[in-house]
Amino acid sequence: MFGLEPLHLILFAAFAAVVAGVWLMMDSASSRKSRAEERLEQIGRKRQSKQIVDRETNAMSRMIERATPALSAPLQPKTEKDKSKLKVRLANAGFRGEGAASIFLSMKLIGLIIGGIVGGVYSLVAGGFDINTLIKGVGCVCLFFFIPEIILMFLIRRRKQAIFLGLPDALDLMVVCVEAGLGLDQAMRKVSEEMKKSYVVIAEEFGLCNLQLQMGKTRAEVLQELGIRSGVDDLRALASILIQADKFGSSIAQALRVQSDAMRTRRQQIAEEKAAKTAVKLIFPLVLFIFPGIFVVLVGPAAITMVREMFPALNG
Repeated sequence: MFGLEPLHLILFAAFAAVVAGVWLMMDSASSRKSRAEERLEQIGRKRQSKQIVDRETNAMSRMIERATPALSAPLQPKTEKDKSKLKVRLANAGFRGEGAASIFLSMKLIGLIIGGIVGGVYSLVAGGFDINTLIKGVGCVCLFFFIPEIILMFLIRRRKQAIFLGLPDALDLMVVCVEAGLGLDQAMRKVSEEMKKSYVVIAEEFGLCNLQLQMGKTRAEVLQELGIRSGVDDLRALASILIQADKFGSSIAQALRVQSDAMRTRRQQIAEEKAAKTAVKLIFPLVLFIFPGIFVVLVGPAAITMVREMFPALNG
């Protein structure tokens, strides 16, 4: 009997430990928040931070919108033709907002002011207003004034290149959609949905065309605006072909296929032209960097031998 007492004590201690462990686990589980609650609180914090950022962004955008008309007033185009040209250029770069022109002109005016300040500070540091300092200051002002123009040209070129490279694939997808029984509007919607990740610019343009069609614009107007808005000649030709096919009732799929083949041929020709220009472009690095090294390696030992033979005194 006495031999069983230690066993009883061990069993009792083990039972007490299990009970205490279960109680601690239940207490920690009740005090700790569930995963769903933590996730909801995290989402709420993210939403609050996003709302704060959105409020700050909206306040900044409103401030910019209020300030840009006054800043851009001295540089505003005087005629409607010049205004339309500026809007088309900004649309070619992807800026289609109402205040894009004012913001762009304001940036040019701000660049002019910054260039004047930098040129004036340089003149003071240089020690006087002589003719060379004046020319450098004027050059600095012109540089800062035309920086927005340079950036806009770069953005236009990059956007046109993206449209040109992705348009054949978009036309192939439109051909498949049209031959499957979809209309041109549904095919454009399908292209805008399927090409969001591969060709974002084309997806945005076709999505905007689809939105304009839903708002009641005619297909001819939408396609004409697409060609003007993009600034790509191939897209303008495509818009003209689609307008004619819709007007005369010809096969849209055949027109799309012909245009896609023509664009692929042109893209291949451009690649061949660049490959042919490679030999000419390699002349400059060859002459400046490779030929001097080869000349030294080939002619150097012979020149050293000739010098030693002609001037024996140098050998000693």
